[in-house]
Amino acid sequence: MNPSLQAGRAEGAAGAGRTLLAVLALLLSLATFTACDREPVDASPEAVVEEFLMRMHRHHGDPKAARLAYDLLWSEAKNNLAERAKRASALSGRNVAPEEMLVPSRFSLHFKPKKFESKINGEWAVVSISGEENQRHDVRCVLEDERWRVVVQVPALPPIQTRPDAG
Repeated sequence: MNPSLQAGRAEGAAGAGRTLLAVLALLLSLATFTACDREPVDASPEAVVEEFLMRMHRHHGDPKAARLAYDLLWSEAKNNLAERAKRASALSGRNVAPEEMLVPSRFSLHFKPKKFESKINGEWAVVSISGEENQRHDVRCVLEDERWRVVVQVPALPPIQTRPDAG
């Protein structure tokens, strides 16, 4: 083969490699830029409440969607739901996940949210959700580990009762 032809092919391959690297670098920088552009869903009280409502709306029997909603709850609710799941698992004979304790109908609004506004006081916030015709609902949030979490009041569990004659 002609030596100048071989050199031309080598230069062409090197040029193609540099072009490929340049394209990959551009794609990586675009991906990084767009990833940084969007703030996390729990960066503000308004955003976490809106996302929680959307996730609960998608929940209906989908364990992955339930888990995504559960992840936005404050720690006290998570602990309570974990204990409920433990008790349900013991009764049912199957492993019940804490997010399965979430009931979507308990978190549905009876109006379409139009506006989310929050009042922050230290690590606590109240998000006012408003709709049309003076419809309004308030949701409390708390800042945990530098992330906003939705405060869901779950009734306290009674202690497990045991009978002295139970064997």
